[in-house]
Amino acid sequence: MARLLRSATWELFPWRGYCSQKAKGELCRDFVEALKAVVGGSHVSTAAVVREQHGRDESVHRCEPPDAVVWPQNVEQGGVCVNLTHMDRILELNQEDFSVVVEPGVTRKALNAHLRDSGLWFPVDPGADASLCGMAATGASGTNAVRYGTMRDNVLNLEVVLPDGRLLHTAGRGRHFRKSAAGYNLTGLFVGSEGTLGLITATTLRLHPAPEATVAATCAFPSVQAAVDSTVHILQAAVPVARIEFLDEVMMDACNRYSKLNCLVAPTLFLEFHGSQQALEEQLQRTEEIVQQNGASDFSWAKEAEERSRLWTARHNAWYAALATRPGCKGYSTDVCVPISRLPEIVVQTKEDLNASGLTGSIVGHVGDGNFHCILLVNPDDAEELGRVKAFAEQLGRRALALHGTCTGEHGIGMGKRQLLQEEVGAVGVETMRQLKAVLDPQGLMNPGKVL
Repeated sequence: MARLLRSATWELFPWRGYCSQKAKGELCRDFVEALKAVVGGSHVSTAAVVREQHGRDESVHRCEPPDAVVWPQNVEQGGVCVNLTHMDRILELNQEDFSVVVEPGVTRKALNAHLRDSGLWFPVDPGADASLCGMAATGASGTNAVRYGTMRDNVLNLEVVLPDGRLLHTAGRGRHFRKSAAGYNLTGLFVGSEGTLGLITATTLRLHPAPEATVAATCAFPSVQAAVDSTVHILQAAVPVARIEFLDEVMMDACNRYSKLNCLVAPTLFLEFHGSQQALEEQLQRTEEIVQQNGASDFSWAKEAEERSRLWTARHNAWYAALATRPGCKGYSTDVCVPISRLPEIVVQTKEDLNASGLTGSIVGHVGDGNFHCILLVNPDDAEELGRVKAFAEQLGRRALALHGTCTGEHGIGMGKRQLLQEEVGAVGVETMRQLKAVLDPQGLMNPGKVL
């Protein structure tokens, strides 16, 4: 029965072109009924409002809604636009091995709530309460990456449904070791593949001991240069900072208004430290000395959980704070990442370019690992302004490449950075990716047009 279900499900994909042609753009009734036979009628929708919801995101790219939305209930089922949120079980927790296996519907916050009494936590924090399997598919990172790494560092194994319906365990079924030299790194291939190679239906994650104590801090600087220089100096001094985030004065003003903060409107660092009480005192003292040498002011600590949460909620809401400064517009985020030694150079130059461009935007970033974003606000119906925004983003991407960095530190290639990908990895690199895609997905069923 399982084999029949899997076969029926995955053979549905090639029908889309036939049905679209036959019904002039609408999914044929037989196809919808076949989907309902696999997953149940209540788990299939062709309603316009549902399809439109699944056909757009926060980007400025215009997307076409899918013809149908399907909510599979288990790994044997699939569909057209596949929403895996109903697969939301925590399958296995191995406390002594510091690992956990979760399905796609389990989010970061839900997992950490489940782990609350175990002394463990999962630290990768992209801001949103995202699906953990989705975070694996996009190679997510976020504010804690400077201390705990990105998803690439914290995924031990993946269960993937391949385009032909076969079920792959990238490190072997049930395995959750810390290191291996066995064969090709299939786990690494699928982390960050952006849904173009298969559907991730379970991920085995590395967990970390919950810190004994946590302290957050903020400090303002007289210039962008001073703030970013401090970041480099803190890292060079081997201070084991858990988070170090940069917000320019435009973003600080937006966050003050949106999140009801009362911070100085100036280039600012948000920091967080994890460890024992004694270790935290040493880290704070050393950090305060470094930032003061760079002209910092208003260095303040937040030791209570409520105050820390307020600061980091404001940081995570920076995108919405920026959007609120120009209602009705869309956000366009750049995502370059450079070697840490080149960070001051590129951030200062980008700030100068942004001021001279006439565009509305701000800078925010995970500067502890060399990654930052320009959040540009644009009217998507204004072709001239949209063109200037895209030109600015491409120029910034090429500047990062010239400094031996990458055009995307965490957001991925998607549709908007395909040309920059070729410039970054070269023709041979892209051709190798195309060959891998052709072997795993010869019919081009999985997120066609993305990445390549």
